[in-house]
Amino acid sequence: MSDLKNIQTISLPVIGMTCAGCASSVQSMIEAQDGVQSAEVNYATQQVKVSYEPDKIMPEQFQAAVQSVGYDLILDALNGKEKQEEVQQQNYSALKRKTILAGLLTLPVVIIGMFLMDIPYANYYMLALTTPVLFVFGKNFFINAYKQAQHGRANMDSLVALSTGISYLFSVFNTFFADFWHAKGIHPHVYYEAAAVVIVFIMLGKLLEENAKSNTSSAIKKLIGLQPKTVMLVTEDGEQEIAVSAVKAGDRLLVKPGDKIPVDGVLDEGHSYVDESMISGEPVAVLKEAGAQVFAGTINQKGSFKFRAEKVGAETLLAQIIKLVQDAQGSKAPVQKLVDKIAGIFVPIVLFIAVCTLGVWLLFGGEYKLSQGLMAMVTVLVIACPCALGLATPTAIMVGIGKGAEHGILIKDAEALESGYKVDTVILDKTGTITEGKPLVTGIEWVDNEVSDQGKMLSVFLAVEQQSEHPLAEAVVSYIKGTGVKGASITDFKSLTGKGVEAVFKGETYFAGSHKILTEAHGELPGKIKETVHQFQQEAKTVIFFTSIKKVIAVIAISDQIKTGSKQAVEELQAQGITVYMLTGDNAFTAAAIAKQAGILNYKADVLPSEKADFVKSLQQEGKIVAMIGDGINDSQALAQADLSIAMGRGSDIAIDVAKLTLISSDLRQVSKALKLSKATVRTIRQNLFWAFIYNLIGIPLAAGILYPLNGFLLNPMIAGAAMALSSVSVVGNSLRLKLTKLN
Repeated sequence: MSDLKNIQTISLPVIGMTCAGCASSVQSMIEAQDGVQSAEVNYATQQVKVSYEPDKIMPEQFQAAVQSVGYDLILDALNGKEKQEEVQQQNYSALKRKTILAGLLTLPVVIIGMFLMDIPYANYYMLALTTPVLFVFGKNFFINAYKQAQHGRANMDSLVALSTGISYLFSVFNTFFADFWHAKGIHPHVYYEAAAVVIVFIMLGKLLEENAKSNTSSAIKKLIGLQPKTVMLVTEDGEQEIAVSAVKAGDRLLVKPGDKIPVDGVLDEGHSYVDESMISGEPVAVLKEAGAQVFAGTINQKGSFKFRAEKVGAETLLAQIIKLVQDAQGSKAPVQKLVDKIAGIFVPIVLFIAVCTLGVWLLFGGEYKLSQGLMAMVTVLVIACPCALGLATPTAIMVGIGKGAEHGILIKDAEALESGYKVDTVILDKTGTITEGKPLVTGIEWVDNEVSDQGKMLSVFLAVEQQSEHPLAEAVVSYIKGTGVKGASITDFKSLTGKGVEAVFKGETYFAGSHKILTEAHGELPGKIKETVHQFQQEAKTVIFFTSIKKVIAVIAISDQIKTGSKQAVEELQAQGITVYMLTGDNAFTAAAIAKQAGILNYKADVLPSEKADFVKSLQQEGKIVAMIGDGINDSQALAQADLSIAMGRGSDIAIDVAKLTLISSDLRQVSKALKLSKATVRTIRQNLFWAFIYNLIGIPLAAGILYPLNGFLLNPMIAGAAMALSSVSVVGNSLRLKLTKLN
């Protein structure tokens, strides 16, 4: 068994794929290599993701295997994508030139074949014009088909080469050996125009397809375009312009009005408003002063400022967003795996149908059974289109994920989009999700106002809360520090999950936390304080208790304001027919007050982190498809359990790491947008697959001549070529319609 620790995964650009069958060939050739654990090829992104054992095989060996069937890999890890785009642009320009020249030669062939067949030497003119169309401008179809055949494989090029090659050879025979047919009393037909037109139409279809596919990745291009190439470095000797790639953490950089910020860092001199809409989706520019964070790709507006670089290169937020979007666009939805299997066996099935078509014509055809049978076989080969099937899912996913990125919605993989389509229940964490997550102390009540050592107790309280990681503890620490008190020296600090914290000061144990801490500390609330606590809770304030092992010392009221868009977000989700729940570790009074403000009908209070995951599981057992939305470490377990996990972008790294979907702006209204986008993307995938399957299910029998016995209809190979080209273009075009989807 392989050592899983020694498995490496690498994503490499693929050159030369022209159809879904090609993707299947590349994948199977790599998977056949010893030491390769798995390979996953995405035809739309032209990438292959390989998991392999580096002590058994190296990427150069994948490349050699792929080259043997007519494709290539780019092994440059740093500039692979740029090199691939450069090669694709060169190929596109060459294809455009070839298509134009082939079209110019094909036009007279069509005119002669359709209208001027009776002119002297007509067949010889058409032969002379068709030969370069097939074997000069269309030679790649034949070269690739031959390479595939050498390995017992077939792809779209195989279909094109066979169909046009058979038409051409049959026509050449009829040109030079017409007497063979005349002796049998049959008039020989030539099909030069069909062979030439099929080549031109397929080349034209590829041109349109490549052009449309380049638009599906426009979101990535926009994100990459946000990265400036140079930056002003501030040194003791003055300012100098350097490449962004040369910036190191700790460098001091100058940003002038209108400049794009080159790397992530902290502002230390000057102030300005910065447009962060391309990363956060927020349209209003943000004021940046000393100590504020700035992010790569955002645009400085009017003022100049200097800042210290903190994260550079691949560590910047923008670089991470670009990588996340690229990885997501290259991922496969569950439905795609089935489609890939169909596309992989599609070409052999079509070849079988084509041979059967010829056989049926030879058995049951009339006077021209051989020529009509050959043309029917050729038309079957021409009209079959695995490309439409191969493009149906990945192009929609690329556009959908790209559109999400433009709106500040980062989707980790294609599976998240499919899950979002089915979601009928949304669970919201309270703190930092529905509320601002910036709690502030609004008051403190001492149980015994006559206590003379309040200063000492505040000092102990501060020391205990300083070691806690809970966001409410930060509010307490900030409040007490504001009084000028310093923390005492404590020992034996412990965190009590879902309850609070405890520590020892001068031999006595002290506790700070929720009302559950009272049970832990065996403390009781005096009647007067009970009323105060009740009043705090009615005002939707969270109460923190500070107690010793003997008695309750003080209660602190903390308020966390509901976010501006939370109520609207809940209304939008409910309008989509989604049931909304709120979970919080807070008490029932606070939970009820916040739920009422947000318009949430279903909520649970006093919930421990592990109980959040259990609640998700209980809903799933009822058959619900659950989306969990949170921003803290305490939400990570529930996020992992949910069918769709959504993290608020300004939350903890763990929550973002676990989540399938991240909202950069932390605006809850983005959830509704994300689910709308998910539904629109899955709808588009289903439309694409429907039309791709229907096209082939109707087109192939028509091409075989199924209507001929009824009304004498036979599909012309030229029309079949045009239809085949159009099918791929229409699938990509339908995916591009996603860009027009309104998410607001």
